[in-house]
Amino acid sequence: MSAGVPRILSIAGTDPSGGAGIQADLKSIAATGGYGMAAVTALVAQNTRGVRSVHTPPARFLREQLDAVSDDVEIDAVKIGMLGSAEATQMVDDWLVSARVPAVVLDPVMIATSGDRLLDAGAEAALRQLLHRVDLVTPNLPELAVLVQETPADSWDQALAQGERLSAAYGVKVLVKGGHLTGDSCPDALVDAAAANPLVLQVRALRANTVNTHGTGCSMSAAMATFYALTGRWDHALTATKEWLQEALEHADELDVGAGHGPVHHFYGVWKRGLVPAGPHKPVEPAEAAPVVEAAGPHTAELWDLTAAARAEIDELDFVRNLGNGCLKRSAFDLYLGQDALYLRGYARALARASELAPAFEEQVFWAKAAHDALVTEMELHASWLPSAGVPGSEILPSPVTSGYLTHLLGTDKGSVTGADSRDSEYERLVGAVLPCFWIYADVGARLRKASHPGHPYADWLATYSDPAFTEATVDAVRILENVLERSTDDVRAVIFRAFRESTHREYEFFAAGTEES
Repeated sequence: MSAGVPRILSIAGTDPSGGAGIQADLKSIAATGGYGMAAVTALVAQNTRGVRSVHTPPARFLREQLDAVSDDVEIDAVKIGMLGSAEATQMVDDWLVSARVPAVVLDPVMIATSGDRLLDAGAEAALRQLLHRVDLVTPNLPELAVLVQETPADSWDQALAQGERLSAAYGVKVLVKGGHLTGDSCPDALVDAAAANPLVLQVRALRANTVNTHGTGCSMSAAMATFYALTGRWDHALTATKEWLQEALEHADELDVGAGHGPVHHFYGVWKRGLVPAGPHKPVEPAEAAPVVEAAGPHTAELWDLTAAARAEIDELDFVRNLGNGCLKRSAFDLYLGQDALYLRGYARALARASELAPAFEEQVFWAKAAHDALVTEMELHASWLPSAGVPGSEILPSPVTSGYLTHLLGTDKGSVTGADSRDSEYERLVGAVLPCFWIYADVGARLRKASHPGHPYADWLATYSDPAFTEATVDAVRILENVLERSTDDVRAVIFRAFRESTHREYEFFAAGTEES
């Protein structure tokens, strides 16, 4: 574990278009909090549409690069990518023996996008020998199949089994990646056959809707090396890498690079809100602090982890900050209250619909009570704060943000009930969609409540966040969500995850709508 900014050495080929290879590694290392260095194994003429030619310098020159770095700089971790030849692979193997690097991640570049093998028999044999020297190997599914000498997995369970066999055969940890599988879910898993439970950690995310995935494998392995150097934990490294890469993929289309498969947006998070990398003093946990309501099991814990970045953005909004410190303009607060009153009516309809569809009596009763509380208890609270008399929100028109959120909740947005999101999974989608209004509200409210003090202009409102009945209801709602996720298929879980993440984004937009007035 590095005591400061970790020094990460990438050993790989180049990509002059900047999306993969050394160039992607250096961006990934910088974006995740490390200092990047590079030793070039091959000069590749390529762009977003493909490789044109490769020039490989002599292996002895590669060794001179490696020695030049390690003779002068203490290296905290190494990421190895394209090696290309048996000579280069053996040279790296020999150097690792003498350099005694604390952590080594190998991204075995073996299969081209076309499916063609990139290594001859000698280079492949040398790469297998190198597996004994590294700590973590990150193959894609075709490469994993080659390494275990089997056909590529066509299911996640098969992929995990192959990963465990590879780990056992070479005594190496394996990052099994589900990017080549079909479906809305894109899982990754850390597998270690030497551990008591070979499946150390499994994380899922919704498949990003983009073709700009050039260099994803390079970027992920470089980030894993960096986060491990920062934290000393491979499971922490995977959680942090998954969150960073998911965001980079989701915003890849904001870049305009090339006419083929463009790069991921390595620096989206840095440019959006700055970077606070996790160091030894702050291990990378799935969330910055334990929520006021804990996850009810592995599924809800995974879902909570995957929305950490969005929840952090909510905390940074001027509206939320000013509400906490008491500097929020009353006009902004009234605007928020009016839209929130309108939202609660639609939210109550969604809760009532969940009660109607609930397969279990306990769940039916819970959602019905939640709908009643939204209409009665919460509306009474809003009425006490809103400046106008009568039914809260009756004189106010819904904003586009409010309308959009309610359209999403009620499943009337275009395409929300197609495919796996059919009526058969309407209840499950609804549970995922309504949960952020419980869980995120309780989580944000816990921090706002701590900011309250005598004389705070919104002290009475902040006090409502400590209502034991609401906390208890949130605990029950999270437990129901866990049960729904547990009994659902992978495809339906993906529907739930998508609904939860979309509602989290809508929660952000709802708070952000008052920022200009705050």
